[in-house]
Parts: sequence; C-alpha cells; structure tokens
Amino acid sequence: MKKGILERLKDGPVLGDGGYLLELEKRGWVRAGPFTPEVALMHANALRELHVEFREAGAEVLQALTFYASRDKLATVGLDNRLEDLNRAAVRIARDVAGDRCLVAGNLSLTWMYEPDSPSAKDRVRQTFDEQLTVQMEEGIDFVIGETFSWLGEALIAVERGKKTGLPVMVTICFENTDRTAEGKTAAEAAKALVDAGADIVGMNCLRPPEHTLPAMEEMRSAVSSYLACQPVAFRTPKDKPDFTSLPAFPTALDPLQLTRHEMGAYALRARDIGVNYIGACCGAGASHVREMARVLGKLPDESRVWKKGGEKPMSAYEYYGHDNEEVVRK
Repeated sequence: MKKGILERLKDGPVLGDGGYLLELEKRGWVRAGPFTPEVALMHANALRELHVEFREAGAEVLQALTFYASRDKLATVGLDNRLEDLNRAAVRIARDVAGDRCLVAGNLSLTWMYEPDSPSAKDRVRQTFDEQLTVQMEEGIDFVIGETFSWLGEALIAVERGKKTGLPVMVTICFENTDRTAEGKTAAEAAKALVDAGADIVGMNCLRPPEHTLPAMEEMRSAVSSYLACQPVAFRTPKDKPDFTSLPAFPTALDPLQLTRHEMGAYALRARDIGVNYIGACCGAGASHVREMARVLGKLPDESRVWKKGGEKPMSAYEYYGHDNEEVVRK
C-alpha cells in the first residue's frame, strides 16, 4: 500500500508537480482566457502525457486537473452540464498515470463567486466545492488540495469542505500585488487561521515567482509548526508587480519571462532550508523544472545512459566549448 501524504511528509520533503493549464495552452489544448480544463474530456491523451512527464521528472504527487472544473466556471464555456464527467475523467487520468508511484490529489480552486459579507455567496461556494469533491472522492483521490485563494475566507471554506471528506487537506493562499490577502491578512495570520480551521498542510501557491513568495513562506514558518506547502509560478516578475497575471505579457507573451530550470532548482533548495515540506510549482513550470527540483533534492538517480567520447575530436558543442570541464552558470 502506498504511503499517504502525511506519512510521506514525516519522512522528509515531498515534491509536487508543475503547472497544467498554461502548459497545455502552450501546446494548443487549452484556450487562453477562460483556462477551463475541458482538455480532460476533449484531449485526454494530451493531459495524460503531461502527467507522465511530471511523473518521470520525479514528482511524487499528481494533481487531478479539476482546477476551474466548477459548474459556474464551466458555464462560461457552455460545459456546466459536464461537471461530473470532467471531474471524473480528470481523476481517472491522474490515477492511471500515478499507479503505485505517485499520490493523486483532488483539486479545488478559487470560484470567483466568494463575497465576504454575503452568506448566500458563501453557501454557493460550499455547494460548489461539495459538488466537485463528491465526484472526486468516488474516483479515489488520496488527499485534497485547495489552492489559489486571494480571499482567506474562501480558503477557510475549502478547509471546511475538504475536512468533511475525511482525507488530509492542503490549502494554499495567494498574494496579488500586495503582501496581504484580499481582506488584509498577512501570511502569518492566514497560516494560523488555516491551521486553526483544521488544514493539515498550509502555504502559498501561484501568482508570484519564488523570489516574491519565499519571504512570505518564512513568515508562515515562524508562525506555525504544521506542514508547509509552496508552489510558486516559474515566471520572473518585478517587485512592484509581483503577480504575473497583472503583467501586460499575461497570458500569451510570458515566454521571455520564464525562469530557467536552475532557478527553480535553487528555489527548491531554499524552500527546503526554510522548512517547507511540500515543494511544488505552478503556472509556467514544466517537466524540466520539476526534474531539476527533483535532482537537487536528491529524488532522482544519477544519469545512467551511456555517453562515450567519440575520438580525438569533440563530437558535440558540449565538449567543444568545454562545458564538460567547467561549472555551469546557473542563472
């Protein structure tokens, strides 16, 4: 039997996967703008292949692509009547690829319908989360991830509904262009509130790159002793606009802003040193980023493929320019 997420975290840092919607958009399978995950129904093999890439790169958890798979969000692209089919298909695909190697996380995301002063809006969020979780539970998820919540209040509802499943629950908030949640809570305050609500793992994800996320993770680490999760984006952003979705380049001109695999590897090491337990990535992070994170964290074996020198003369630019004899500049 596979170890559960909490058992694995007791043994040391767990490596998550990368980003799905933006990566699949780059490949032509997801429409930029709505970023809804109908690829799980319409192009299942494309989603399956990305899961395989993350698995082979060293990810220990595969997230079912049920981000934005809520009825109201799917209604924006005329698929509100396919909610059950989509959530079911997404979990099945992830489970098939995970096999006995990876855990599968069900996924909840921001709804865009939360209103802090509206009890009816909060009840709609609860109904939305329950509807997705019912299907995901039937398909056999290993734990629940709720993510990308600018509103701490909505994140707390995700904890509430996730805990009702009886599975471990990980919930992460996000900061936009100020270092506060939408209602003005600091990283430390948010972490404490999520832990007090019963979340097993708390932290931050999306919107910001490691540079603008890790300081908040340090604040969380000082505030709580529970397991911490961090899943930043792999895009470079300026200090005055740390949220990559606020940049003019979003969503289809982000390529020049993408971090290198070595920058993401450096992030993984710093996160580990801070005391982050679940180290993953979000938008912009592909298999090469996850592979480097796995490598520096000691989760991949050394390269075993044969490569012999071809004779007296170099057989590649790698040798010709001396890259095999000097330290690679990891910037």
